[in-house]
Amino acid sequence: MTHRVPPLNASIANKTEGSKKLFAPSAERNAHAICAAMKTIAPEQGNALELASGTGQHIVTLAKAIPNIQWQPTEVDHDRIASIQAYIDGIDCNNINKPIFLDATQSGWSSTLGPMNLVSLSNLLHLINEKEAETLIVETAATLLPGGRFFLYGPFKRSGELISQGDHDFDTSIRASATDTGYKDDQLVISQATNCGLALEQAIEMPANNLALVFGKV
Repeated sequence: MTHRVPPLNASIANKTEGSKKLFAPSAERNAHAICAAMKTIAPEQGNALELASGTGQHIVTLAKAIPNIQWQPTEVDHDRIASIQAYIDGIDCNNINKPIFLDATQSGWSSTLGPMNLVSLSNLLHLINEKEAETLIVETAATLLPGGRFFLYGPFKRSGELISQGDHDFDTSIRASATDTGYKDDQLVISQATNCGLALEQAIEMPANNLALVFGKV
């Protein structure tokens, strides 16, 4: 599998002096809101897969808050994999596995991971193209156990519309770097997930006009 560099518009991650840890201000801002929403839908126990774990700030927050779940972080960037491991090494938790290399936009990965009770993805769909997003949803559905859940967080178009000037500006900046990326329409994503055997259970409004879509495996 080829080494896929995170998109140019991925959240800014700064190096921490004297450490392999990367620090993303956006991850610091939204980690606790994501964690609070996740706690309401996470199973009492089982295995969880985090796709595109980024710096590792989210996964350690989730693991500490939901200790009965065994978490598997993944990434496509080797510096970020090192950062995830550094965050894991810095906490007293035994419910996080060693981070692994995974490109969630490539077909076939579900055959190598799983089955999972929970899959989490934050802030990626707007940075990849439509085909990659569709592949990610297909593979996520395939790796979930019946009754498992897919927690999908990020900015979306709402029924085809951008709902604020900030969203319009951000979407424009993303498309300026890669014209086939940008905000995905929530209704299209829901339709794609439904076609894969995932039923929408909740649409949770999150801070800064973000949305968390919670799907259950039929």
